[in-house]
Amino acid sequence: MMAAVRSFLQRIAAIFYTRTLFYTRTQKSEHNMSSTRRPLIVGNWKMNLDHREATYFVQKLAWLLRDAHFDYEDCDIALLPPFTSIRSVQVLVEADRLHVDYGAQTVSVTAQGAFTGDVSADMLSALGCRYVLVGHSERRRYHSDDDANLVDQVRAVLADGMQPILCVGEGYEERREGIELDYAVGQVDDITRDLSEEDARKMIIAYEPVWAIGTGLVATPQSAQDAAAAIRTHLTRTYSPETAQTVRILYGGSVTAQNATLIMNEARDMDGFLIGGASLNPEEFSSIIRLTHKAAKKRV
Repeated sequence: MMAAVRSFLQRIAAIFYTRTLFYTRTQKSEHNMSSTRRPLIVGNWKMNLDHREATYFVQKLAWLLRDAHFDYEDCDIALLPPFTSIRSVQVLVEADRLHVDYGAQTVSVTAQGAFTGDVSADMLSALGCRYVLVGHSERRRYHSDDDANLVDQVRAVLADGMQPILCVGEGYEERREGIELDYAVGQVDDITRDLSEEDARKMIIAYEPVWAIGTGLVATPQSAQDAAAAIRTHLTRTYSPETAQTVRILYGGSVTAQNATLIMNEARDMDGFLIGGASLNPEEFSSIIRLTHKAAKKRV
């Protein structure tokens, strides 16, 4: 009985810590709005790195950034491990007091019960997760995550005090037809149109043209800027200019250390990156983090 009570109290403490941290950082971000949105670099590990590899990666990343005298005060870093590695990342982050956030790659829309294989938002929050990816193209394609399901995912994530990272972006067909901006904005509208303005401000939007994911192809900085500007225009019309300037927008799709600086320099409505393959290499990932941070500081 005492063990059960202790476990329950630890879980409540973890949830309280996560929500307090989220509120503090959200307030800090909103205070610095407009020209000083904090850059965010997110590593989406997909189905890679077991718990031992995750431990090595986090330690290596921390060493690399420490040796580079990286200033965490102006930049947010997050890792999205597989479910089986989240606890290992949590232990390191909390024990070593690392300035790295973490989260999950998807979430169940149900809270608990007979849903084999599902993981609830409440469970993720109890692990200290700050972010949850919603609507990645691979989830839409291979797991049939439709708009109704994604709306419920967003609501579940917000209800447990975490931030959804909503993925949008066109495929080859939409790009060929010249409707890529309408398509991406339409996806944003489909998922967010019924959110309150308060909840909308907590969203992070990742523009990931599907044709660029894992292909080595990358959108031009102008294309990335056009997409981000279109999304901000939509948020202005739906909510307010303040909300449009609050929401952080990331670019994803074959991001490397070679193209990160160019995108950040020229796509000024972009606030960072959602990185796939390059986030599996701590040296490459740390390089992208430092280059993004440097480019963002030039905007102020």
